[in-house]
Amino acid sequence: MKPSTLLTAGLLSLAPATAFAHPHIFVEARLEVVAAPDGSIQELRNVWRFDEVFSSSVVMDFDKNTDLKLEPNELAEVGKTVRDSLSDYDYYMNLTIDGKNVKVEKPDIIHVDYKDGQLLMFFAVKPVEKMPLKGKLTFGVYDPTLYTSIDFPTDNELAMVGDGFNACKHAVVRPDADEVISENKQSLTDAFFNDPTGTNMSKLFATRLEITC
Repeated sequence: MKPSTLLTAGLLSLAPATAFAHPHIFVEARLEVVAAPDGSIQELRNVWRFDEVFSSSVVMDFDKNTDLKLEPNELAEVGKTVRDSLSDYDYYMNLTIDGKNVKVEKPDIIHVDYKDGQLLMFFAVKPVEKMPLKGKLTFGVYDPTLYTSIDFPTDNELAMVGDGFNACKHAVVRPDADEVISENKQSLTDAFFNDPTGTNMSKLFATRLEITC
């Protein structure tokens, strides 16, 4: 598979069924949930750092002048590719308010850098509808096929920004995979066979920030 195809396929999660439980791309992430002055969610700021193997494949394909690095215009092309390709997948954002899913708007731009052999992406997204700081809100980042493993190295990488959160309680939830499988075995099996290329059931495995206001 050409690296450009890998980039699109990986980030779009267009992987074969066997990839459901076998990540091929590894990302260390940071998510900042920002409160607006009016007491709602303003935006979600993302930082993604990709593994060296995947990063090198992107360099191979987007390095048009073959100087073994990515120039500003080449980095911009990577960002544009990801911005366009992930729109249908809501940029892997998982937002809920009192159990209701909330989608996000397309980011204005995805900034891309390449440092120490790793690809980095920086971008912010906004909810398509107002999310007041009331009730229970959850925020996570996950690939529904598990083709891309998105990991938050520490709980501090899921952060709240803004005075609006002062009256809220929060917790970082890291589900135990064995417990999730045990408790949802039948529904996971049914969901997988109904749609082996991806199922929302995979969000049960995702690390998330839960905020109660």
